[in-house]
Amino acid sequence: MEGRSIVFASGKGGTGKTTTVANLGVALAQFGKEVILLDADITMANLSLVLGMEDIPITLHDVLAGEADLKDAIYEGPAGVKVIPGGLSLEKIKKAKPEKLRQLIREIGQMADFVLIDAPAGLEMTSVTALLIGKELIIVTNPEISAITDSLKTKLIAEKLGTLPLGAILNRVTNEKTELTQEEIEAILEVPVLAMIPEDPEVKRASAYGVPLVIKNPTSPSAIAIKQLAAKLAGIKWQAPEPESPIKRVFKALFGGKK
Repeated sequence: MEGRSIVFASGKGGTGKTTTVANLGVALAQFGKEVILLDADITMANLSLVLGMEDIPITLHDVLAGEADLKDAIYEGPAGVKVIPGGLSLEKIKKAKPEKLRQLIREIGQMADFVLIDAPAGLEMTSVTALLIGKELIIVTNPEISAITDSLKTKLIAEKLGTLPLGAILNRVTNEKTELTQEEIEAILEVPVLAMIPEDPEVKRASAYGVPLVIKNPTSPSAIAIKQLAAKLAGIKWQAPEPESPIKRVFKALFGGKK
């Protein structure tokens, strides 16, 4: 049985898409799902960096260049999530043939319950190719008008390509008055907001260590929002723990979790 292939896209860079995809994939794996993360950003691959998986010998680029088998480019990441990383070498980028992705995704889809595809930001040719290979689309955006406008363009192109928009993830939400509300965003994009992930300093701290946030700090506000979305996608019930207060986090850091 073929798993769900969901492409995660954003109209512009800097929305936190790759970090969100990495953590969502790990969260789904924590719920017992077979998950493959595919870095489809041919020119700016960095999914492996977020997961702390640098220095990977064989990558998606080698497969797209016809120089390696797909099975050799699949690695086990945190919590058992499987990862097909992109290459960082300029030489490998030149050799890669993005048009081969559509053929590969059929093979990958047989291997997991979920295939989460990290698409390049923007609407260049490689981005459009990534939109083509996923059956479903989740837009990762920020609650500001420029990001939402770009996201609308992405959604419209995905629909024309036959990819079904599931909804949007609002990332880095601060609830400032200048931000668009959930209702406004849903009215513009004409898709539901699936999750609202708050601005959270723990995200940067986890990235600095190369450890997914849902593992490093599972009770942080952002981790809880991601786990809730993972549970929704997986079709399971999950009771979120109470977020830790900043004071409690300081005490844990100082005294190693002793109360």
